[in-house]
Amino acid sequence: MKEFSYIVKNKNGIHARPAGKIVTLAKGYECSIRIYKEEKEADAKRLLSVMGLGATKGAELVFKLEGKDEEKAEAELKKLLQELQSEE
Repeated sequence: MKEFSYIVKNKNGIHARPAGKIVTLAKGYECSIRIYKEEKEADAKRLLSVMGLGATKGAELVFKLEGKDEEKAEAELKKLLQELQSEE
């Protein structure tokens, strides 16, 4: 199991477009990818689930990955999150 935290830096938070990019990436991996924000939990492979977190700027998200390709998925997800934070 891999786990890492991410603080949302984009001024618009995780809205439809960045959520869609996260979901598209997550669907490319076999491992389970869950996102936690406070008491909420989302399946990273489901758009409405990710958007339902209501992740605004400054929110802390915890990503938990479990499965055979979790290491590659973690690396790609971290790369995507870096790209998303520079988008305004």
